[in-house]
This record gives sequence, C-alpha cells and structure tokens, in this order.
Amino acid sequence: MSTTTETAELGRRVRERLAVRHPHDLPGDLHTLPGGHSGLTYSVTAGEVSYVVKAVPPGQRAVGRNDVLRQARILRALAWSPVPVPAVMAVDETEPAWFAMEFVEGEAVEPVLDEHRVDPGLCRTRMLALADVLRDLHGTPGPEAAEPLDAAGELERWSRTMRAVPDGLRPGSEEVLRTLAAGIPDSTAPTLTHGDFRLGNVLCRGERPAAVVDWEIWGYGDPRIDLAWFLLFADHRNFPRLGRVVPGLPTEAELLTAYLDGRPEPPALDWFRALARTKMAAIMGHNLRRHREGKHHDPDQERLPPTIAAMIRTAGDILAQRSRRS
Repeated sequence: MSTTTETAELGRRVRERLAVRHPHDLPGDLHTLPGGHSGLTYSVTAGEVSYVVKAVPPGQRAVGRNDVLRQARILRALAWSPVPVPAVMAVDETEPAWFAMEFVEGEAVEPVLDEHRVDPGLCRTRMLALADVLRDLHGTPGPEAAEPLDAAGELERWSRTMRAVPDGLRPGSEEVLRTLAAGIPDSTAPTLTHGDFRLGNVLCRGERPAAVVDWEIWGYGDPRIDLAWFLLFADHRNFPRLGRVVPGLPTEAELLTAYLDGRPEPPALDWFRALARTKMAAIMGHNLRRHREGKHHDPDQERLPPTIAAMIRTAGDILAQRSRRS
C-alpha cells in the first residue's frame, strides 16, 4: 500500500510528464480509483481531459499483476487493431514504473453477476457484440509471450490453485482434475489471449464495446481458453446463490455461433468448457480460503460454496458426456 508521501511523489512524476500535453491546463492531483486487482490505479485530470494511471506499488517488483509496463505493451500493440482498447498516453519505466492511458467513458457490467439496471435487451446486444471482439482479438497479430500457454499449462496452473483449497470446499474436484489430465487435447495455433475475457471487463457505450480493459494476465496461447471462459458467463444457473436471471441473454450456443461467424467449431471445446468451470471453482475456493483464514476479510465470500460445488459438478458432467460421445 502506498503512503501519502509516495503517492505525492508519483503525482509529481505524472504531472511532469503529462504537462507536456497540456501546457495551458496543468494536470491535477491523483485520485485513487476503486476496484482492480493489480498495481495501483488512479485518475487524474488536465482541464477537460481525464486519464487513468496504473503504477507499481512502492517496494513491489514489476512482476505478475503488478507488471504495469507489460499491460502498457499489449495496449500499445492493439492500438491500431479492431479490438477497442484505451490509448496509452505516457509510460515511465523509472521505478516504481507507471503508465497513463485515456479515461474511456462507459459502463462495465457482468449481467448475470452484478447488481445493475441495464436493460436485458441491451445486455444481449452487448454480449453478442463482444463475441465479435473476441474473434477479432484471436485474429490480431501481437507481441508473443515467452512461453505460449497451452491446454496442459493451463490445467497445471489451476490444478495447483485447486489443490491449495481445503478438501471440504471442493467436493469431487480430484476426479475432475484426473479426467482433465487424462484427456488433454492437442494444441492449436496460439493467438493473443486476454485471460479474463467477459462483459464485466469491457466498458460499453450504448450497444457497443468501447474498450476492453484489465489486461493483467494477457498471454499468447490457446484461444479456446478465452472462448470457454467467455461462454461460462452466459447462464446464471452456473452461479447458484450468486447469479441473476437476465431474460433473453444469449445462450452459450448463440455466443459460440456469433464468435465462429461461419467457421467450424474448434476441436475439443467441451474439454475447455470443463476446464473453465474448474478454473472458476479454484479461484472461488482460493478466495474463500483467504477470507476464512483472515487474510482478506470479505463475508460475501461465504456465498460461494454452492457455486464452487456446482462448477465442479457440471465440469464432471461435461467430461462424462464427452467421454460417451468418444
């Protein structure tokens, strides 16, 4: 966590860099933006222009979710692509590093999980439009990650997370993990991946996506990882005690059809759909464990057990159906 002195120093550096762009409207003070799970996030204005600043926390290394320069790198790579992203306006690699991007007006709402008043028809339109954006992302050349993430690597990552969760919070998970490991699909050509692609990570204006945000875990790997994760958020029934009904929201099949745009379905997609549910269960189990251990107090985490169990159970169902078809 940054101190007042450290924030003031960061603000001085930001103002100094952005002042070049605004000689007649000097940038103001930094204001902390709520939300986000990586680095430090602030807003700053210069006259009528607003920016978002992401910075490495003082004393922290620029790695993982705190590697804001890596985020700036992918945003710059996508600047002239069909994928809408905020424009990067300034980058400072001096430790602690930071970058400034344009402040994009819009609302980011996950229809089946967030409390909101967005019209259901608008939710449907936005989600279908986002399927097109995901297809564009997977077809856009970009900077390659050092190690492309394939199905085996993704499974290994979330297996470790799952097995760090107490057994009582993840009933049936070991069988699902064993089944996934026994049927790892062949790799496909790697593409750019977002890592957490869903409507809640997209700022929308009206019917259209205005900017895809939260690029902390972007990578270069199997596009089916992104696709299966996106499909998971189409049905509130995937999230017992958490999900809400949104009439008319696209089904997984409709979203898949929109994404494919006439192309054949990628092979072994059901395996990735099961993996996406396993990943969600592992993440929720991890968050609940941290709450119960007092590492991050959040009583709302106590609502998660039914969804964790449902994710594991439906992952197993998908794998069983896949086995019967083989």
